Amino acid sequence: MQEHANGEITVDIRNRVAHLTLNRPQALNALSYDMVLSLADFFTHWAKDDTIHAIIMRGAGEKAFCAGGDIRALRESALHNGTLHHDFFIDEYRLDYQLHRYVKPVVCLLDGIVMGGGMGLSQGSGFRIVGPKTKMAMPETGIGLFPDVGGSYFLSRSPVGLYLGLTGQMIKASDALYANLADRFMTTESIATLVALLDSHQWSAEPARDLAALIDALANEPYGTATLSPLQAAIDQHFAPQKSVAEMIASLEGESRSELQSWASKTAALLKTRSPTLLEVTRRQLNRASKMTLAECFRMELGIVYHCFEHGDLMEGIRAVILDKDNQPRWNPATLAALDPDAVAAFFAPRWERDHHPLANLEQLFG
Repeated sequence: MQEHANGEITVDIRNRVAHLTLNRPQALNALSYDMVLSLADFFTHWAKDDTIHAIIMRGAGEKAFCAGGDIRALRESALHNGTLHHDFFIDEYRLDYQLHRYVKPVVCLLDGIVMGGGMGLSQGSGFRIVGPKTKMAMPETGIGLFPDVGGSYFLSRSPVGLYLGLTGQMIKASDALYANLADRFMTTESIATLVALLDSHQWSAEPARDLAALIDALANEPYGTATLSPLQAAIDQHFAPQKSVAEMIASLEGESRSELQSWASKTAALLKTRSPTLLEVTRRQLNRASKMTLAECFRMELGIVYHCFEHGDLMEGIRAVILDKDNQPRWNPATLAALDPDAVAAFFAPRWERDHHPLANLEQLFG
């Protein structure tokens, strides 16, 4: 086994399979910039390496696949006029796009926490395997950010994507499958069996088909039922894309059906704790993305994330939620009623001419 990125990634190649582990368990395997660069190097090399048939990606420890990016370091960069908070996202988004277009099968073992940057890595993989410990979320609006890392694309194509993107609600395996954010459920034992079988598998000329057959043979029915499925009609009603977020909250607060009132009131209260500005940015982002290509989504996200560091709510959200942990962010503005539509539009203003966009060549690089 080899260590890379200062030990934050380990790689073990066995029987033509690259077993890649995100190795920051004390930080729930959150991505550092070194990790992003190393991952990109690995996937670029393995794409052309005929001795590698497949990649298995997992997180170290028992708790998480990957809980996001190293947001503290990004805040420090922005505060001290560094470049990390720009460079990180350029390279992370390029890596995520590469995984969506990857030429070999990638299996992500998601039996644990999967948030933010972890969603970026996993949603592009060919086989998204959830388990009994899966806890999945895109909670960015809670820190004054928006669901990035390709969230524009995969949430706008989920039946509950706008709801999940705005609220940041955490879901388990059954709901991840329902939301089209996972492919198969496996027990912890089945995951271990899959990894063991790969060590002795006799590969055919079609490794992706081999992997699919193994995974289908070992897949289990998820524990519990999806909680989102019974709520689909209510979500469609209250989170209709044409409604403003203020109208969504008013709709939730007006819910009169007794079986839905508890969910609706809790959801409305949750939305009121999020950044008003980034709620409206997220709504517009996901509405736009439904008609965009994957590459266009990443290019849009890069412009939005640059603006987030300039706007102020992201810096305040990281302070309140991650650093001081007082969970009392002082959003600017504090309410949706005080939100200036021009302030929302500014997040989508073009920053680069098309040919000079840092992600202009995604299609040429990866297809």
